Amino acid sequence: MISAGFGDVLWNSMPIPAFLLDPGDMIAEVNLAAEQFLNLSARSLKGSPVFDKLMIDAPIDDAFRRVRTDQASLSINDVFVGSGDRKPEQCNVQVAPMIAMPGFVLILMEPRQLADRLGRQMSVKAAAKSAIGMSEMLAHEIKNPLAGITGAAQLLSMNLTGEDQEMTDLIVNEARRILALLEQVEQFGNLRPPQKRVWNVHDLLERARKVAAVGFAASMKFVEDYDPSLPPTFVDGDQMIQVFQNLMKNAAEACGKGGTIRLRTFYDLSLRLRKRGATAALPLQIEIIDDGPGIPPEIAEDIFEPFVSGRENGTGLGLALVSKIVSDHDGWISLDSVPGRTVFRISLPVAPKESGD
Repeated sequence: MISAGFGDVLWNSMPIPAFLLDPGDMIAEVNLAAEQFLNLSARSLKGSPVFDKLMIDAPIDDAFRRVRTDQASLSINDVFVGSGDRKPEQCNVQVAPMIAMPGFVLILMEPRQLADRLGRQMSVKAAAKSAIGMSEMLAHEIKNPLAGITGAAQLLSMNLTGEDQEMTDLIVNEARRILALLEQVEQFGNLRPPQKRVWNVHDLLERARKVAAVGFAASMKFVEDYDPSLPPTFVDGDQMIQVFQNLMKNAAEACGKGGTIRLRTFYDLSLRLRKRGATAALPLQIEIIDDGPGIPPEIAEDIFEPFVSGRENGTGLGLALVSKIVSDHDGWISLDSVPGRTVFRISLPVAPKESGD
C-alpha cells in the first residue's frame, strides 16, 4: 500500500507508531514503530479490524467518522492506548485523512514518555551546544593570560621559601588544571572528521589497554574476553583508541585502586541503526566493564551529554567526546549500570568489502 523505495524508507523511519486504515477500519499498513509499540508483527496486524488490535480510551470511532466527513485532521491528547499484549500507555493521537486515497485514514500516536524525553533531550542538547560554543570562545581568550599568570608564579617561586612557595606552587598547579580543561573544550569543538580504514578491533583495544595498564589504570586488573572470529571494522584508528582509553580511564577513576576492568568483544546482529533514512547493522560489540559503584541513576540517561558528570570534579566532557566520536563512525554507544557492574557497550559496523586496506 505504501509505495516502495523512498516512500517505504520514510514510512519505516518515522519514530512514532503509525497505522493506515482502509474505509472499513481494517489495518492496511503499520510501520516499524507501531510493531514495536504493540509488540506485534506487521503480518499479524494487517487485515485485522483496528479495534481488535488497538485499544484507545477515547471515542475514536467518532473521530474516524468526522475525519472522513470533514477531510481534516483531528487530535486527541492524553489518552491511554494499548493492546491485549501491552500495558496501556498515555499518548497523543492524531487522525488524518488520506486525500489521495478516499476513505483511508492515518493514525499517528506519540507516547507521552517519548515526547517528554525528546523535549528534554532537545533542551539539554540546545543548552549544551550553546555552552560549548561559548566555552570555545572563552577558552581561546583565557589561555594567553593564563599562561602569563603561570609564568609569573613560577618566577616568583624562585625567590621564595616555605609557605610562600607552596602558595605559588598552588597557583601554577591550578592554572595548569584550568589549561587542561580549556584544551578539552577546544578538542571537543574542533574534532576532525574521522579518517577511516580497515582495522582489527582487538589491535585497537590492545593498544589502548597497554597505555592504560602502565599509566592511569596501573593499579587495575585487566581481563580480556575477545571473540577471535570478529571481522574487521572501518574506523579512524586514533580516534577509536581515544574512545577506548577514555572509557578505561573512566572505569579506573570510578573503581579507585584494586578494581577490575573487563574487555569483551562479541558478534550480535540484533542491533540495527536507522540513520539518514537507511538502516545499517552494527554487529561488532565492544564492552568495557568495571566493578565500581556504578553511575548515579539520576544522571545515567544524560551521561553522554556535555557537562554531565558523575564525579565531583569531573568536567563532563570525556563521555560526551566518546559519544560524538562513536556517532561520527555511524556507531552506537550505550550504558548499563548497577552498583558493582557498569558496562559501556560500543556497537560498530563491519568493514565493507570494497573498503580495502
